[in-house]
Amino acid sequence: MSFSRVVRTANNSKQLGIRSFQTSKPNLSRWDSKPDQPPTVKKVIDDAANSFFLTEIMWGMYITAGYFFRKKCTINYPFEKTPISPRFRGEHALRRYPTGEERCIACKLCEAICPAQAITIEAEPREDGSRRTTRYDIDMTKCIYCGFCQEACPVDAIVEGPNFEFTTETRIELLYNKEKLLANGDRWETEIASNIASEYLYR
Repeated sequence: MSFSRVVRTANNSKQLGIRSFQTSKPNLSRWDSKPDQPPTVKKVIDDAANSFFLTEIMWGMYITAGYFFRKKCTINYPFEKTPISPRFRGEHALRRYPTGEERCIACKLCEAICPAQAITIEAEPREDGSRRTTRYDIDMTKCIYCGFCQEACPVDAIVEGPNFEFTTETRIELLYNKEKLLANGDRWETEIASNIASEYLYR
């Protein structure tokens, strides 16, 4: 584009009232405001008194002392622990009957209802015609502890026990097999049975 054409374009824009190649004027209203009023004698005295007597620091120490003598809200974990609800959903376990027989009948309702697809079951019939699991795996890294497996089980075989201290250092330790789940059930059977009995009327 030639220089003469640029000039003609600018002239045409002026005739049409178009403001081309212009920026808005800066707003200087905030610089035109009146200067702050000089401090009064009262304000000077108040500021000096607050600085000299450290009133803000003393007020903060007063609040701290009030909380210091109140009843403690914390506990010395792990040496102290709070009570756990009977409905607490912790580490999974497979239960047995008092005779030692496994409760699980391999109906696979827990596997079907699990929203995280964390349960894998394989089963086969036994000589007496009943079904029992040959494989019962739970991927605890997928589990969301919703409790659906426990609610779906018709024989109270799979439960979420009271144990919540089962952290591990490797991922493979959180892949529970049938033996691990049965061991959990044997370990926590007393607490699990008591919790289920206390909630019997609400199930």
